[in-house]
Order: sequence, then C-alpha cells, then structure tokens
Amino acid sequence: MTSGYKTLELKNISLIRKILNSEMFYNYKHNLPGMIGSIIFVATILIAVVGPFFMPQNPYNLVDISLTNSYMPPVWEQGGSSQFLLGTDGQGRDILSAIVYGSRLSLFISIIAMLLSCAIGILAGLISGYYGGKIDSILMRITDIQLSFPATLLAIFIMTVFGRGVDKVIIALVLVGWVRYARTVRGEALREKTKEYAEASKTIGLFNRTIMLKHILPNTLTPVVVLSTIQVGTFILTEATLSFLGVGVEITKPSLGLLVKNGFDVMFSGSWWISVFPGLYIMIIVFGINLLGDFLRDELNPKLK
Repeated sequence: MTSGYKTLELKNISLIRKILNSEMFYNYKHNLPGMIGSIIFVATILIAVVGPFFMPQNPYNLVDISLTNSYMPPVWEQGGSSQFLLGTDGQGRDILSAIVYGSRLSLFISIIAMLLSCAIGILAGLISGYYGGKIDSILMRITDIQLSFPATLLAIFIMTVFGRGVDKVIIALVLVGWVRYARTVRGEALREKTKEYAEASKTIGLFNRTIMLKHILPNTLTPVVVLSTIQVGTFILTEATLSFLGVGVEITKPSLGLLVKNGFDVMFSGSWWISVFPGLYIMIIVFGINLLGDFLRDELNPKLK
C-alpha cells in the first residue's frame, strides 16, 4: 500500500517537472498578457467560489437587507459607508456582495453551457467529418443556417419561446454555441481520417467508434481548448445581454446582467455605481479570458509559430 502511494507521488512529481520544463510553460512565463489573463480568470473563479463567505451580506436574503440603506454611494463619496464599499442599490443591497454573488451564477451558467456545447459539438463534428456523405451534408447545412443568424438574436428568440430561468438560459447558450465546435472538429476530423494511423486502424479491423474516440478525437482537441476558453467569455456577455433585456434569469436570481439592468434605470439620476461596477467587472472577466485564449491560440497552433 505504501509503495503504491510512493509510486503515485513519484509520477505526480515527474509530471510537474515535465510541465515546468516544457516549452509552453517557458513561453507562458515570458508572456505578460497570458499571465495577466490567467491570473484574472483564476481570481474570478476564487472570488465566485469563496467570496460569498466574506461578504457583509447576502444581497438576495431579505433578512440581510434594509430599505434604509438604499442608494448609498461608494465609500469615497459623501454619504458613503465603510460597510458598503461600492454603495447600495434601491433595495439596500450591497453592490460588492451582489457582484460576487452574481459572478458565481454567471460563471456557473457560462461554464456549464460551454461544457454541454463542447460535448454536443464534438460528437456532431466527429460523426460529420468521419462518416461524411448525407450525414455530413445534413449537419453542415444545419450549422450553415444557424450561423447565418446573429448568436445573440437567436438566443433572444429561444428565450422568448422557453421563458426565463437559469436552465432556459443554459439551453439557449448550448443551442447557440454547439455549431462552432461542430465545424471546428469536423474540419480536423476530415484531415485526420486520411492519415496513415487512421487508415491502419481500419485495416486491422478496429470499430469506427474506437477509431473516432481513441485515435481521431485526441488529435482534434487543440483548437477545441482555445475555442472553449474564449467561449466562456462570450457566454458571459450573452447571458448578461439576455438578463439586461429582461429575457434571461429570473429577477430573484443574482446575475451580473441583472445588476447592470437594475442600475441602468437610475444611472442618469445620479446613482451611477449600481450599473457601472457590475459592468466593469464583466469587462474585466471577459478581458482576462480573451487574453488567456489568445495565449493558448498562439501556443497550440503550430502555424502561428
């Protein structure tokens, strides 16, 4: 038993050493935008996971909020309070707490939608690229039709059909996002299936499912990693847009888009902080994700080296 733990520990140490000595890690250490992007993304995840435990209130618990604290400005302005660093909204909710709780929901929706889009798109792209023929024609015509519509407009239409809700937003994002994975993986699969290792796998009698999943799929994942990273940021923006327009999550749920919407109506009356700070946080998150995505694209695409 002890020897098994030692073997596992040695393997982990060996893996860590390989990562630290790899060319990609060396380039990462010398790529300031990539480092900034990864720091922002990791910090955003940590804030969303552990941040609520350190916030002064739960902004969506009626017991914790009071109308007597409504429309308090940030702490550095006259009338501000150290209890509410970024001010409060019309219901007395702490804006900083609302941002942290809202980022948790926005990230949850975006990451789950990305994973589901990725799974569906990879499966569709593999089947389309490997088998070709009528299956390929049908799937690609579906993607062509869908890509002819603006993604946000299509998401709004889907939400008007299904109604508001977290699960409905995830469904809308998945229906909008799977096509890019499908087209990307399909192009890679078309190229990989003509290579010698794929032809050799057919010759020795391996099942098509085995060839696709064990041989072709691993060689198509490089662009998928880049696309997945960038799409998290895209989904955050789309979810915020849907919630801002009133067709996203329920009004009782914390969401960065809803925070921007709630503050927009009173922004020009002087209570600018209610909308500006959540909007800035969305911008910072998406900016960091895009920086990280650009670094991964440059590193994982040999044509750009």
